[in-house]
Amino acid sequence: MLEGMSMNFGIVIAPRSGATWIQAVQAAERQGYGTVLLPDTLYTPSPFPALAAAAAVTTTLRLRPNVLAAPMRSAAATVRETAALQLLSDGRFELGLGTGRPDAAAEAEKLGVAFGSGTQRRDHLVDVVRAVRAEVSPVPPIVIAASGARMLGACAEIADRIHLAVDPAATEDDLADIVAQVRDRTDRPIPFSLQLVAIGEILPPYLSKFRGLSVDRLRAAGAAALLPADPGAAAELLERRREKLGIDEILVPGELADAFAPVIDRSR
Repeated sequence: MLEGMSMNFGIVIAPRSGATWIQAVQAAERQGYGTVLLPDTLYTPSPFPALAAAAAVTTTLRLRPNVLAAPMRSAAATVRETAALQLLSDGRFELGLGTGRPDAAAEAEKLGVAFGSGTQRRDHLVDVVRAVRAEVSPVPPIVIAASGARMLGACAEIADRIHLAVDPAATEDDLADIVAQVRDRTDRPIPFSLQLVAIGEILPPYLSKFRGLSVDRLRAAGAAALLPADPGAAAELLERRREKLGIDEILVPGELADAFAPVIDRSR
């Protein structure tokens, strides 16, 4: 067991067909994942209908886009979709938001929406959060992806949870710096989420193909999102970070789910 541990595990997956999506989310629920997360890109299915389908075939699994690019939708559109997911899931939806990945500007152009400056995107995200809190019942947890100082400042005021949107090679010291920035801005006990990059020698193929990453490079950099292969050592590391940094949620790419399964078993 993970001594004193109160940790949530989320799995990041995307549908490849209706049948396999149903199988995948039901399997995630059985395996002990608390949340299923779906990216919001033009290369993956739209998260709202996919998460609605997941809601229909699960009972406890929470549902979160990972994360909605706020500039792609008006506040009213996000309110409407969020309210629908809350209704269909009996309150299991979590609103993951961000100001958009570096390549999201090209996606915004394809969708015919204005991407805006960094300040405009932050302001819009804040408007979305306010609108959802005012108009959706029950209000879903608001999870915001952030790492920059200005976005962290906004998160300190409006986020229920912060997704550490860091470079794959970010170190534990980098994470600690982000946590300190948030804690300096608020007395609220905001928890943090970290998405894994690799376990042992296992690295999702897309990270090597499109990002040029390797396990050796991550290990040399001291990447915090690289877990040791030994489940006991991995569990101890996660527990220490939970106590020290408030990182109480680990997000697991589907490609790492098998390697991570023994860590989940230790938490039961």
